[in-house]
Amino acid sequence: MLDYLWVAFGGALGSVARFWAAGFVSRYAGDAFPWGTLAVNITGSFLIGLFATLTAPDGRWTMSPSFRTFFMVGICGGYTTFSAFSLQTLNLIRSGAWLQAGLNSVLSVVLCLLAVGLGCLLANALRSSPGGL
Repeated sequence: MLDYLWVAFGGALGSVARFWAAGFVSRYAGDAFPWGTLAVNITGSFLIGLFATLTAPDGRWTMSPSFRTFFMVGICGGYTTFSAFSLQTLNLIRSGAWLQAGLNSVLSVVLCLLAVGLGCLLANALRSSPGGL
């Protein structure tokens, strides 16, 4: 039962961080294209890749399963926004902006996969570095 409370707390923190980050990016990049959501999904993918690798059983940091759940399910789950991505892409399609909808889909999938991979690579480099984290 305690894990559910940690997930709820992490989800609240992640959601607030998402609201701020997406708004910050949108203020500077505009909202004709969902840049804020894309930026959140990329950074969230990077963070979950980095954290999952660093805190894996053979990782550099020892974390309890409860803390891993708090961070990866709670914070990262509340922070990343694939439900918002889906709705925004559908709205682009409905408005006839097929090119933007396709671009958002391709960029989201490709860049988020690259980000999670980079997070894992960085974590592996830090794990094997004597002066790393």
